[in-house]
Amino acid sequence: MIRAFVGLPVPEDVCRTLEGAQVGLKIGKLVPPENFHLTLAFLGEHPETLIEDVHDGLSAIRAAAVGVEAFGLGMFGDAPPRAIFADVTPVDELKVLRKKVRQAAREYGIALHAQRFHPHITLARFNRGLTPDDAAEVGAFVARNSPRAKVAFRAESFCLYRSFLGGEGPIYEVLAEYPLSASVVSSTVGG
Repeated sequence: MIRAFVGLPVPEDVCRTLEGAQVGLKIGKLVPPENFHLTLAFLGEHPETLIEDVHDGLSAIRAAAVGVEAFGLGMFGDAPPRAIFADVTPVDELKVLRKKVRQAAREYGIALHAQRFHPHITLARFNRGLTPDDAAEVGAFVARNSPRAKVAFRAESFCLYRSFLGGEGPIYEVLAEYPLSASVVSSTVGG
């Protein structure tokens, strides 16, 4: 069985900048820069043969390169927060690519959860047991450090990743990389 997801890789120079946005956070678990990515679809755990079939579907995708722009930090979860992330503008090219990735996965029988798309790059995660003081510190950290998470890059490929879960956190392995084209004109995002 392979636990897999599809996402945009983050260039090394952008990873270094985002790593700087983590400095000073003493609560929670920092995501290592080599794990930074923007998830397009979490596929779940499936037999290797099914993931190979999905790979064929992903290989057939033709989509435009995506301009990715993070405009600051955000948090998932209110009381207490579950994660801090670099908040990414949901541009049409990104929405179109995500839709195509999800369609390719569904064509091979992978059931994907319906969810609102909030593009982001996760920087830190928190256990459920944050105290109110810790939660307040996380909120203050986000407010103070949000300007440090302003980055932009052009995604010229997307990847199929394998995720290995472990005690120290997940380890991601790129199984395949798929090019995006500057010459493809994106269509309007639908349903």
